Amino acid sequence: MAHSKLSTPSLGTPQHFLECDIKNCERNCQFYCNPCHQQMCEQCRDEHLKNPEYKNHEVVLYQQRKRQLPVEKCKIHPTKDIDMLCEECQLPLCSKCATQEDHRRHTFIDLETVYTDKMALCLEEISKVNEYFLPTSQDLQKEIKGDSTEIKMIMDSIRRTMKADGESLKNMADKVVSENIQQVDNIEQSLLEKLQSQDTRVNDYISYLHDLVKKFHGYISSSKLTDIIPKLSEKFQEIRLIPETTKPVTPVFTAGQYSKDDVAKLMGKIIVKDTNAEIREIKSMEIVPPSTSMEFTSQQKKRDRHRKSDVKQTMSLSSSVTEARKVNVPGVNQIWHMSLEKSGRLWVSDDECNLVQTAVQGNQLQKIQSSGEYGYHTVTQDGDLIFTDIYNNVINKITLDNNITAEFINTGDWEPLSIHSSHINGDILVGMGENGETKVTRYNKTGKELQNIQRDNKGQKLYSRPIYITENINGDVCVSDFDKEAVVVVNKSGQRRFSYRGQESGFRPRGICTDVLGHILVCDNTTVHLLDQDGQFLSLLLTKQHGIDDAISVCVDDENNLYVGQHNNNTVTVYKYLQ
Repeated sequence: MAHSKLSTPSLGTPQHFLECDIKNCERNCQFYCNPCHQQMCEQCRDEHLKNPEYKNHEVVLYQQRKRQLPVEKCKIHPTKDIDMLCEECQLPLCSKCATQEDHRRHTFIDLETVYTDKMALCLEEISKVNEYFLPTSQDLQKEIKGDSTEIKMIMDSIRRTMKADGESLKNMADKVVSENIQQVDNIEQSLLEKLQSQDTRVNDYISYLHDLVKKFHGYISSSKLTDIIPKLSEKFQEIRLIPETTKPVTPVFTAGQYSKDDVAKLMGKIIVKDTNAEIREIKSMEIVPPSTSMEFTSQQKKRDRHRKSDVKQTMSLSSSVTEARKVNVPGVNQIWHMSLEKSGRLWVSDDECNLVQTAVQGNQLQKIQSSGEYGYHTVTQDGDLIFTDIYNNVINKITLDNNITAEFINTGDWEPLSIHSSHINGDILVGMGENGETKVTRYNKTGKELQNIQRDNKGQKLYSRPIYITENINGDVCVSDFDKEAVVVVNKSGQRRFSYRGQESGFRPRGICTDVLGHILVCDNTTVHLLDQDGQFLSLLLTKQHGIDDAISVCVDDENNLYVGQHNNNTVTVYKYLQ
């Protein structure tokens, strides 16, 4: 029977089952006789050592064996095997070489022992490569490929946004040109009508002159003086004056004064941050067993790395939270959802789909009655209001400068729930559901579908009921999932980053928002939780002691004020928590 030997492993070489070398024994090998260079089972080892001939043999555990020297003949003494090492010269020799003058008084070492030690070092290095260097490098390669995919997505998104901006500017330019041409047409029509009126008056006057000349010719040609003289006396009068006319005043067109740079400013520009590239994290070679401590260490490293690479912020968390003001919102019976305009004006909806715009002081500016439930809404970069209608599966847009309401996006069979307009690129993020399936869909600012986020890389559903949605400063999509009792966060590519499940069981997240420092703020009835960008819990920012009783919606304005709306009244409370 052929026995499988454990040879020096190489990358990708499988380890074979070891059998005892003793004839007719098929048991597992556990031991090794160094002098005999045989692998043995426990029973054969005992029998081997009972033999007087082998009683002094060194039998060790297989892992501690000495490796058998490859047979190599001495070049100087071809009948001799090389089996020792001159310690001073560090040369492999045969026993006859050791007697030569060149090695007199030198120390010699058993070459087999040296060979075993060297092979052990080789195996150790191979193990390091297989267990650390290779998988770590492969992980880096995966990360690089993932970054490549993400870069393509980001650049595609930038290109789409640029094209959408260009199309929007072109449409505006076409609209302005069309309005200008219409104005020219109107002015032309008015001037031509005036000239036509003058032409008619002059034409009537010319007819009058012709008639007058004809009449005078009749008098001249008549021979009856008795008729002519009286008529000339009666009819001859002073000729009517030529009617007065005016020359038209034509408009002057002043051509627009602009350059390519002016257009470029309107179109926006792409910025590449002038910062040193972040060095990829390489995990330590130290082996750490999988546990919560390792997860914490990994998260801590990510946070540390993020802090080092971040631009220094002037804002930081305040040591305490203070109430700045309260805003009473007339026209709603409670607070369900809030959105802020750049001007500081606030939009609020209730569970009867009343949408109210209010000033900072609380006076109502306008009110809209929408259909569907709860009136989930958001304000775009252009200042337009868009809101969901789950009864008709549409998203409507109100262009606030002219108050024109129109269907913006038709979501087909999917009911649009939560909605958020990106402050980064103007994309529209919509949480939606259909027959038990849920997803987050990304649209660009013109309403074109760009991305669907539905399952993680293991095929598991990411969401159950995405009732509130927002975006962080790094592009993470943060969803408050009421049924999953978790905040679910994915990156720009839609890959799961983390889930936050509160500090106690029964966590039912509601409104969610982010701030200038990348914090995630989410309310849970009587508390507002504060997380860092990587999902690490920082604090309960607001509690019952701050008057939080039925919190349902949160948002942060450009001055870093936190707005909290509660379901049991129509008052929004504003807090200061950054300094």
